[in-house]
Amino acid sequence: MKLKSTSAIILIITFFVIVHYSQNKSKDQKKDIAQKVDSVLSLMTLDEKIGQLNQYNDDWQATGPITLDGDKENQILNGKVGSILNCMGAERTKSWQKIAMQSRLKIPLLFGQDVVHGYKTTFPIPLAESCSWDLEAVELSARISATEASASGIHWTFAPMVDIARDPRWGRVMEGAGEDTYLASKIAYARVKGFQGDKPGAINSLMACAKHFAAYGAAIGGRDYNSVDMSDRLLWEIYLPPFKAALDAGVATFMTSFNDINGVPSTANSYLLRDILKEKWGFEGFVVSDWGSVGEMIRHGNVKNEYEAARAAITAGCDMDMESRCYINNLEALVHDGKVPIALIDDAVKRILRKKFEIGLFDDPFRFCNSEREKKELNNPYHPAVARDMARKSIVLLKNENNLLPLSKDIKTIAFIGPLVKELKQNKGFWDVDVPGVDSNFIVSQWEGLKNKVGDKTNLLYAKGCDIEGENKNGFAEAIKIAEQADVIILSIGERRDMSGEAKSRSNLNIPGVQEDLLKELLTTGKPIVVLINTGRPLVFNFTVDNAQAVLYTWWLGSEAGNAIADLLFGDYNPSAKLTMTFPLSVGQIPIYYNHFNTGRPALNDEDRFYRSAYTDLSIYPKFEFGYGLSYTSFQYSELHLSKHKMKHDEKIEVSVTITNTGKYAGEEVVQLYLRDVVGSIARPVKELKDFKKIKLEPGESKTITFTIDSEKLSFYNQKLEWVAEPGEFELIIGASSRDIRLSDHFELVE
Repeated sequence: MKLKSTSAIILIITFFVIVHYSQNKSKDQKKDIAQKVDSVLSLMTLDEKIGQLNQYNDDWQATGPITLDGDKENQILNGKVGSILNCMGAERTKSWQKIAMQSRLKIPLLFGQDVVHGYKTTFPIPLAESCSWDLEAVELSARISATEASASGIHWTFAPMVDIARDPRWGRVMEGAGEDTYLASKIAYARVKGFQGDKPGAINSLMACAKHFAAYGAAIGGRDYNSVDMSDRLLWEIYLPPFKAALDAGVATFMTSFNDINGVPSTANSYLLRDILKEKWGFEGFVVSDWGSVGEMIRHGNVKNEYEAARAAITAGCDMDMESRCYINNLEALVHDGKVPIALIDDAVKRILRKKFEIGLFDDPFRFCNSEREKKELNNPYHPAVARDMARKSIVLLKNENNLLPLSKDIKTIAFIGPLVKELKQNKGFWDVDVPGVDSNFIVSQWEGLKNKVGDKTNLLYAKGCDIEGENKNGFAEAIKIAEQADVIILSIGERRDMSGEAKSRSNLNIPGVQEDLLKELLTTGKPIVVLINTGRPLVFNFTVDNAQAVLYTWWLGSEAGNAIADLLFGDYNPSAKLTMTFPLSVGQIPIYYNHFNTGRPALNDEDRFYRSAYTDLSIYPKFEFGYGLSYTSFQYSELHLSKHKMKHDEKIEVSVTITNTGKYAGEEVVQLYLRDVVGSIARPVKELKDFKKIKLEPGESKTITFTIDSEKLSFYNQKLEWVAEPGEFELIIGASSRDIRLSDHFELVE
């Protein structure tokens, strides 16, 4: 016993020595970088300082209005550019960096790119990935994206987008993690860790950027770039937590949003950028404007010219100007005129230089510009395999009447019909990256994926049927002819890849063109129909889901879309995804989300709608609720147990529940824990997601899982913006979705 005790003591001492050494080493490195930054800053002229705050677009691609500078090379030579975006490829980035190395101080350039859901290997759009509820898989997809992009000379990605989105009319819902703050915060943390890796400067990592700060997803009417008007309490409770999660994960940069919030454009919002981000949260990275948003404040009507715009933005805490030219053209005059203290310029420059030191650019400006590594990573066979798995985990099974799916591998004839069957690039979705020198042949079409799966045993027939848009029905006859020869019809319909994304707000969320009319015609054949819906947002497709036998919501799945879809169709993967946005019955229900407040006259059901908070001509329920998603198997929930039914603020309650796979397929279930604060000093949501677990079970297998309830999970912002957990009764809800409640109980928080 004495020997064991001695060994244990030695182990404990060793552990603390290692921790102490690591902490001191980290502090020493931070101090060393700070000294280097100060040394460089002391050598810089005002022009060179302002240059570090100036970001230009490369001349060959843009994610905003095209801007060309004939003397861009000369400006870099004179230290007037700190960063370039949309510059890709080891050789291309190297060529610009060589020019920077001819400048007086040889300060390296930062290369940024919208690596949103993959580089060459394209993963599902982020909204689709969020439906996996698989944080490890989400982190891994970001890790591979960073590995490929960093091998192509890129240092910095403008991702993740962590905006909460409750309105599917807003096209940028495809970039985020949906409507729920708790889940979105977990995903924000995972994606930052994936992009950045374990430490700054790893050769296979990117600096991440939390965007868009803040509340961009609450744009009025779902119209992109529109105003946001909300209370501070809603801002702090719903919209800020994912940004704080990104910061806690060590995110290197933040990006301002295009919108004004309560009348103040985010790019000049000192409450957001200085009071919250830099002071209260202690953020040490730098803030970049979104494309041209510094200059766009003139149109907001908050400033009258670029001179005032530059002053407002730098004063508020926006460190780098993306593409508006306001800083490079006006900051020198503002300093000389006494309108902007040099200390503000110095602080912004130091933040940017610090990141350049941290990722090793001062040690080796060309360390990310390696053509051999680029070729190797862009052709790494591991990456498509991971993309395929992520895509499978992102597909939501919405309907499966009479267990039509999975299809038998002995099926004789399949009619594969629709405008998206043989598409390649459409599968990548919006915010994909066109990698220089890479064509689209590596993308697996849905046709190719199904053909790979069935081989020669099954006769696979094809008809396009119609286009994505337009009223042309000339292809219907051929589609019917093909369908009549088949045992089952698979219909692939949806949006174009660029119908969801930035500046893609839509007032009509129906499936475009005559695609649903094609379904109506195919139904006359009497053949069973599986519908694949390819899109970047929740759509309204009531006829389709009410009449087709099976519906898979495939989103935009990326470069392995075809293989992933085939895996689900034939049961080589059992669908496990759950929706992270509520799907409305009609546009008239929007905005619609699960964690709404009650009213004094809540409608309790569809028969209880008059003189109630409900539409007289619509159900009170959405088409599909948050957390919804089917499986090829079934799960039973039982034996809910709470360790206690009363807890104090410093105590915890352990919650256990047993899940049993009662079907015949192995499968994964996302078990969701919701809480309702029964009585609060202010109205509380009808329920809030506070935890979840994704578990895999073999047929007949049972597992008992546990959750922990502490006062943090019970807390909210009161009227004074105090983060409090108020004593009182709470309802604990365990469900397969926000509406499919399986078990519940109550407990009390006491003084």
